[in-house]
Amino acid sequence: MSESVFDSRKLSDIYEEIRTVYLSDNRPWIIGFSGGKDSTCLAQLVWKALSELPSEKLQKNIYLISSDTLVESPKIVERILNSLDKIEKSAKTSHLPISTNLLRPPVSDTFWVRMLGLGYPAPTVMFRWCTEMLKINNADRFIQEKVSEYGEAIILLGMRKNESNVRNQVMDLYKIENSLLSRHSKYAQTYVYTPLEEFTAEDVWNYLLQNKNPWGEQNRDLLALYQDANAAECPLVVDTTTQSCGNGRFGCWTCTVVDKDKTLGNFIEKGDDWMETLVELRAELKDTQTPEAWEKVRERKRRTGRVELKTHGEGYTPGPYTMEFRRSYLEKLLLGQIKVQKEGPDPNMELILEEEIHEIQRIWRVEQGDWQNSAYQIYEKVTGKKLEDVQEDLGGFGEMEEKLLAQVCVTHNVPVKLVSNLLNAEFDTQGATRHSKVYGKIKNELSKEWREDMDVIMKELHEEKAQKDTVPVRKNKGKTRVASD
Repeated sequence: MSESVFDSRKLSDIYEEIRTVYLSDNRPWIIGFSGGKDSTCLAQLVWKALSELPSEKLQKNIYLISSDTLVESPKIVERILNSLDKIEKSAKTSHLPISTNLLRPPVSDTFWVRMLGLGYPAPTVMFRWCTEMLKINNADRFIQEKVSEYGEAIILLGMRKNESNVRNQVMDLYKIENSLLSRHSKYAQTYVYTPLEEFTAEDVWNYLLQNKNPWGEQNRDLLALYQDANAAECPLVVDTTTQSCGNGRFGCWTCTVVDKDKTLGNFIEKGDDWMETLVELRAELKDTQTPEAWEKVRERKRRTGRVELKTHGEGYTPGPYTMEFRRSYLEKLLLGQIKVQKEGPDPNMELILEEEIHEIQRIWRVEQGDWQNSAYQIYEKVTGKKLEDVQEDLGGFGEMEEKLLAQVCVTHNVPVKLVSNLLNAEFDTQGATRHSKVYGKIKNELSKEWREDMDVIMKELHEEKAQKDTVPVRKNKGKTRVASD
């Protein structure tokens, strides 16, 4: 069992250390707050330490940031929003220089826009695109803004060495000798301060349960939340060294990096039956990750428009989700949204935002030639409401033009999507200073693989690979060179 930090340090000493670091310079503090036990403990320690300083010394701004991926577990989102509201109000009342900031990804980077709009496959351990898009980039943007404004910044994180050997090694790797600060893993003008680094999980809970929450929440409610979910905290992610929030951590309800979402399951067992809808939606995404499902739900061509052989093993590397799957899942997602609004605690709960529907439709029009606006049609079919068409691309082409184009392309044996993409390239460059830019886009479209006979394509790819593998290699003066005629 790890040694308690309080065996060697007094709580008053920890408060004094925090005050010393705060007063040592004018660099702003950025506190990562996820609403879990570690970040709550960190925020409470800072609050208590600084509340004992005279007002004239509280000149340095403190930005408390929290990340909302828009697919967080609903109970966690509710708690975070309530916490941020209470912290903001209480900080003003207590005259502390603390402001709260809820960070969300831009609409172009949200989970549903990337998955249903662009066709990104459900995240896996090998392709965990969601972490960077939904979490890291949000924190990075905020940090860079503050560094640009102040020159440097200090990030406070609730990381503990006791969490794992990997975490311990990473924290030691970036530690600055004879300093309480560490280097940031990416930004030279940014430093990291971890007041909880020697705390154990038991130390964290003891502190929270023995010290009143200064912004008016009940820390025992947080403990109850952990007990109901049988979960651990999903920290604010600032780099790729942070593990996924699967395996029992509070995280996104859509997470397919792990086999089973224990948190949602435990909430359901405790009486939140309405979350069963989320489990079913997640399960359908998880089912698309098997090789057997790829033939049905994944394109054979990558987003580059080309077919690629697997680096290891037989066959090709599957591309994005098919439009058939994207349309089908969008409908199920909207049906699920209506169901949780009826059965859950919040009649206004949104699983997908209207602005995401608009962006998905824009992408489908531009990339897939979906001039009939099928995302809008699906939305109206499920909700009974009509979304206002905000599209301005392709000169207002609609369903009638799409059918006409299909007829013409069939007559001339030309891929519909190719012509649609060429039309979009032309429309996109209209009004540009140099219309010649369209030539590069045309070349890119024509260089894609438009044939549909996979047997022929695969045969050619294997022949090309075999030819490359048999090219003789010779060494000359220490350098490896490919022999040529």
